[in-house]
Amino acid sequence: MDRKNLDRYKRILLEKRSEMSVATAEAESPVPSAGGQRGDPVDQANADAEAELQILLHQTDGRLLRAIEEALARIRNGTFGTCDACRNPISRARLEAVPWTRLCRDCKEREHSL
Repeated sequence: MDRKNLDRYKRILLEKRSEMSVATAEAESPVPSAGGQRGDPVDQANADAEAELQILLHQTDGRLLRAIEEALARIRNGTFGTCDACRNPISRARLEAVPWTRLCRDCKEREHSL
């Protein structure tokens, strides 16, 4: 991959990382407390469900941030755009859709079919 494209993907990844950092900083309460023993059972169930959803969202955000950091490291190491599994180039269309990907489409499909 040429330097111009690497710089472009680096810029996209840095923008996405920054965007996620701003969203996290603007969040009022990262994880609401669960329902506990107060209130009626419906209020407790709603609070518990909301707390669980927020935890799942934060875990997903954490995984995405790690994937972005790993993609930036691959740019620095000269391995960006190469599939971690088969070592073949990752298609431009896949990198455009998911620039932090580490697998080509075929390897990702195999991973999901296991």
